[in-house]
Parts: sequence; structure tokens; C-alpha cells
Amino acid sequence: MADMTSLLRRRPRKNPADSTVTLIGKPGCHLCDAAEAVIAGVCGELGARWEKKDITQDEELHRKYWEQIPVVLVDGAQHDFWRVDPDRLRKALTG
Repeated sequence: MADMTSLLRRRPRKNPADSTVTLIGKPGCHLCDAAEAVIAGVCGELGARWEKKDITQDEELHRKYWEQIPVVLVDGAQHDFWRVDPDRLRKALTG
């Protein structure tokens, strides 16, 4: 039986172009601006799509994430909040 390490190595890497990163934030938020810069850089480097959502324009997002902004989702699942680590985001996008 193969060990876990060899099984993990055989798993195909994700194609970042198939992923979407969503930044949930608000205008005038310095942490949101910093997160946007990291996301734009990493997504630009890897060819991943990204979008920005304004928490002040969406009641559901406001209710769910207000105390955590900026919030980063990768393919709809929460990935990070407050600060975005570029290496961690890169790893999430490449598998």
C-alpha cells in the first residue's frame, strides 16, 4: 500500500484560472485596500479571477462578515479575514 506522501504527490495541482477569489470589504477601509493589493498581485501572477464585493451594499454580507472585514473567499469558501497572506493564498489557488 502506498504511503500518504506518495498519494499526495500524485494528486493533480489545481488550475488557478478555474478559481475565483472574492474580496468582501468596504470603501475607505485600509485593511481592505491592503488585501486588494495582495489579491490583485497573486491573482495576476497565477491567472486567477477575482472580484470585489462592497459589504455596505449587501445586507446578507454585512450581517455575516461585518466584524471580520476584509474577508477573502476562494471559490465561495472563506479563506482569510483581516489580513491576506500571499503565500497562503497562492497555495490555496494552486492546490
